[in-house]
Amino acid sequence: MGTLVFLFLAPGTVAGMMPRWITGWQVPPMPTWWVGAQAAGVALIAAALTSLVAEFTRFAVQGIGTPAPVAPTRHLVVRGLYRYVRNPMYLCVDALLLGQTLLFASLPLLAYTVLAALAMAAFAHWYEEPNLGARFGAQYQQYRSRTPGWLPRAPGGRP
Repeated sequence: MGTLVFLFLAPGTVAGMMPRWITGWQVPPMPTWWVGAQAAGVALIAAALTSLVAEFTRFAVQGIGTPAPVAPTRHLVVRGLYRYVRNPMYLCVDALLLGQTLLFASLPLLAYTVLAALAMAAFAHWYEEPNLGARFGAQYQQYRSRTPGWLPRAPGGRP
């Protein structure tokens, strides 16, 4: 239940309510050449939302906890998208924002997307990484040494 609440509070605010506030979720009339970009935005939103929900579920089931700092997982989660990149949930939120930027053709939303991505990267670097290192020790250090933080490695790539 905590995972579901956090899903609506954190990503729901960052990638849902803020874009709605910025754009009104109104698709402006666009030239026909922009339709492909809008379709790519819709596809990105669908893929990111599906992946985000899957990883939130993984935290609850495999990690026995939530992504929320107040109720962290008991186990280090290294399956699913975490096999390829250490920060898939943040990347999913970034993709949701970028998809909406394309769909709504919004420069203010693009600026917000960049700021949100920088804030998430800073939080991961200065809070999450030290916290995970302290909580999971050598297990996290080994995971961190073999799994990139932001640019996913290809499936079947170097473990």
